[in-house]
Amino acid sequence: MREMLTGGELDVLTGDYLAELTMLILGRDRLKDPSAGYARTFLRQLEECLGLAHECGVRIVANAGGLNPAGLADAVRQLADRLGIPVRVAHVEGDDLTDRHPDSLAAHAYLGAFGIAACLREGADVVVTGRVTDAALVAGPAAAHFGWSPGDHDRLAGAVVAGHVLECGAQATGGNYAFFAEGARDVRRPGFPLAELHEDGTAVITKHPGTGGFVDVGTVTAQLLYETQGARYAGPDVTARLDTVRLVQEGPDRVRIHGVRGEAPPPTLKLGVNRLGGFRNEVTFVLTGLDIEAKAALVRDQLEAALDAVKSRPAEVGWTLVRTDRPDADTEETASALLRLVVRDPEQAPVGRALSGAAVELALASYPGFHVLAPPGKGAPYGVFEARYIPQDAVDHVAVLHDGRRIPVPPPHDTLVLEPPPEAPLPAPLPPGPTRRAPLGLLAGARSGDKGGDANVGVWARTDEAWAWLAHTLTTTLFRELLPETADLTVVRHPLPHLRALNFTVEGVLGEGVAAQHRFDPQAKALGEWLRSRHVDIPEALL
Repeated sequence: MREMLTGGELDVLTGDYLAELTMLILGRDRLKDPSAGYARTFLRQLEECLGLAHECGVRIVANAGGLNPAGLADAVRQLADRLGIPVRVAHVEGDDLTDRHPDSLAAHAYLGAFGIAACLREGADVVVTGRVTDAALVAGPAAAHFGWSPGDHDRLAGAVVAGHVLECGAQATGGNYAFFAEGARDVRRPGFPLAELHEDGTAVITKHPGTGGFVDVGTVTAQLLYETQGARYAGPDVTARLDTVRLVQEGPDRVRIHGVRGEAPPPTLKLGVNRLGGFRNEVTFVLTGLDIEAKAALVRDQLEAALDAVKSRPAEVGWTLVRTDRPDADTEETASALLRLVVRDPEQAPVGRALSGAAVELALASYPGFHVLAPPGKGAPYGVFEARYIPQDAVDHVAVLHDGRRIPVPPPHDTLVLEPPPEAPLPAPLPPGPTRRAPLGLLAGARSGDKGGDANVGVWARTDEAWAWLAHTLTTTLFRELLPETADLTVVRHPLPHLRALNFTVEGVLGEGVAAQHRFDPQAKALGEWLRSRHVDIPEALL
């Protein structure tokens, strides 16, 4: 926050504090303390920076309110009074529908930009919200500043795209970037991105002068593909057509976004429902040296028999052998493989003492060299995320101003049911020629992430020739072959020719969402890097 306030010109400072997992964590906090439920780190940042923001005339918009935006607004007022800083604090509410979903720990609708806009138009210096869309933190200030109305779909879509680029911070300035090792770019401490927004909905993505990292068409493309699904990017205010987005490098660390078209939003809002799924526990056995497969089979047979003998065997028992070992290794660690056991059950007892007792009791009676990374505990609760959909008018979206006035925010007048767009035409395929077996990542970048139980993998090329090859080569069939975990799952491919990109949605690969920790990489953060590491036949002319 201090870097952004001191590093250069700024009108509005936004902060995205919420994720699906965060909402679950805040929900558990609220169970212990009804006055909790918001991001306390935001208050710690304001303690240092609120006076600086006030001096610079910078407004602050953040979704740090989580499950309790009114409580956070009160806490910010108390902080400002203690610091002697005259700021007007407003908040947005109406997203919390937990009472209507008694099966949930937290149920929150994703609200749009116009509650934020109403607060800013009425003079708020600080606006805190609960669950709004990440892009609303940018679209709201833009709508307030330029006087946009709900029918300005193209302008709103442009701001939504800019907001999506900003929402994950340094991911747009070289963080988590596929080609980070190229050239002399310094990504050890990337600066944070900012957007210069224009009245027509266009934007320039850049960063403060002198900060680390870099902004180019590749970094912006990567973030545009992150956690999106298809050409229609639907939100509560507008559906942005990602297949219309065009990017132009305007200069060093400056990328212009233009051409974005918008459509009326869908008649429904996304509702994120977090609930407790049960209890889980895990133990990782270390297998060293020779006979790795036999050692794994022995301890697995022993522990399975022990679990069968207890009164209540865990409902789910999963084993994974990770071959991190090397032959003739010069350190013990590199001579060792890992055998991971994960158990789940609706009740805590079957995953607690039953597992820890069985695992520890084998210590002197199993494979040679038996040890574990850490002894299993008593079992911990895990969460489940589910996306549901409700009518736009099912929420009471309200801007609550600094003076207590409440401004209702009506649902959009025009809506449009989402339908798949016609598939964009692809470039002509490359002429036949000699190929070489090589990693896909020599030609293509990728970024991946989670949406509930699904994952998305965005893959893009950096030249027209590479795009012509990628568009015709990386089919869903080849995708499944390269990532065998997806072989039996639904994989949908979405071409985005203006970005030279393909966006793949993999349904169900993350089970019941990140909090359920269904797989080794529960948020699919590295799924794209795994894909880039796989070898394919690449035309020699492109290498």
